[in-house]
Amino acid sequence: MCVVVIGYEDAAHVGDAVRSALAQGPAVREVIAVDDCSTDGSANLLDRLALDEPRLRVIHREANSGGCGTPRNDGTDAATAPYVMFLDSDDVLPPGAVDALLAAATGRGAEVAAGLCVRRELPSGREVRWQPELYAGAALVTRPGRRVRLVHDTLCVNKLYRTDFLREHGIRFPAGHFPYEDFVFTARVLAARPRVALIPDTVYVWHVRRGAERLSISLDRSGVDNWRARITAHALAYDILLGAGEKRLARASRARFLDHALRMYARELDLRGAAYRREWWALTRAYLATFDAADFALAPAPGRVIAQVVLASEKPRDLTRVKEVAARPARLRPPYARAEDGTPVWSADLPRVTLEHLLHRPVRVLPVAVDAELRPRARGTRLRLRLHELYGRMADADPATVDAEFVNRRDGRTGLTLTARFHADDTGTGTESDPVRDGSGVGSGTGSWTAEARADLAALGSGTWDLRLCLRFHDGTTRETTAHASTGPGLLRRTAVPSARHGVLLVQPYATHAGSLALRIAPGLRGTAAVLGRRLKRLLH
Repeated sequence: MCVVVIGYEDAAHVGDAVRSALAQGPAVREVIAVDDCSTDGSANLLDRLALDEPRLRVIHREANSGGCGTPRNDGTDAATAPYVMFLDSDDVLPPGAVDALLAAATGRGAEVAAGLCVRRELPSGREVRWQPELYAGAALVTRPGRRVRLVHDTLCVNKLYRTDFLREHGIRFPAGHFPYEDFVFTARVLAARPRVALIPDTVYVWHVRRGAERLSISLDRSGVDNWRARITAHALAYDILLGAGEKRLARASRARFLDHALRMYARELDLRGAAYRREWWALTRAYLATFDAADFALAPAPGRVIAQVVLASEKPRDLTRVKEVAARPARLRPPYARAEDGTPVWSADLPRVTLEHLLHRPVRVLPVAVDAELRPRARGTRLRLRLHELYGRMADADPATVDAEFVNRRDGRTGLTLTARFHADDTGTGTESDPVRDGSGVGSGTGSWTAEARADLAALGSGTWDLRLCLRFHDGTTRETTAHASTGPGLLRRTAVPSARHGVLLVQPYATHAGSLALRIAPGLRGTAAVLGRRLKRLLH
């Protein structure tokens, strides 16, 4: 077994990556570290490690390649072991990863073995599993076309490959500066129709350093070139799969683009400048124009709706509303318009974007919209929620109660749960009124319900907390969602409130990138000073 470790200007972490590969034990015959012409001392560090470790071989590139693909190809070309896997210099392999993958590959006669990757946020240590549904249990996929969800995992690093399989089919990474090279490599692997062994073991730890001076490609999305590169890689992967006769996989890759990439970047659009938004919109329209009806049909509804809005308008529009639909779970905020025939539509200005699916989807998956106000006060903090009608579906289900949970961003624990009863809002009947029509033949509906509860924020202590809701209806159905952070006067401002335990709490309600309500809390004077210091550091950075 060979582990190819690639790195560039990462002396602070590459040693840990190499050591994590060597620590896998005798199953790792060789570790090939490819330094992409670093100038920060990485090369010397690797050479010193190799003096004491005969399994470690260092390749020094004479010129920087500009990407990850070329050094990975160099390492694969130099590998002598029957299996190879890849490791980036700022990540690590957890103990037992290679043994688990190698056992799956050899035991099932598979050309590829894949396991679970976790994204570990640093310095918090919070972990998020990547594509957990795909790795829920052990399985052997005898042909990728029979498990189309394989295209959802575009990573190359949480997998082991039979070396002669890659060489026999000429499977290589795009060379030079080619961001998202994983997409193309993975498509080439799947197009070769390998047997794929899936295991539930964690085999890769992807370190996410959002505060790093040099962000990774996946995190540095501030420039439109990043989006252009992502589209280029997606399009090439689609062509590879389609050209290999894997039409189901090709369509699934486009559905994945709509549900993942499009939604992720759409959530951040209102954070970008006008020039970025115009170019992003034009690039996206041009790419979506190559999709056909079957491509859209496979994607979950939120991605389809965002795509329809982009295609229906030549210029960026409704960005705040688009961001809410792109949230997870999706939220569709008012106004709720209808066409002349009663069909739900996006707006009076874009009646081409139909929302007829909302009349038939189960309540548990509807993009319900809840506004949240959190008002920290010395005499008690109040949480006020307002649930909007959605084309009569809320009235039919009849809102009963809501469970509001504050969930810790770092470890996922629930720190506080509130339960409140819904009441029909004074401004509406709780049912959808007759459409108010205008010259375009489009109308909107009204109606809402409110719920209020008192929140003891001192029970949360310090940290960042996300608000998650479980709506319960009288017909027995439930819907889990998040809440839109209301931004009215006096809201989302930092407030110091007295606490019997801590003396004082600094409370900061805020809106996430997706517009959801979240909360930062710092207890005591020292905690308050620390929060203010970190805030200043972020502003300066």
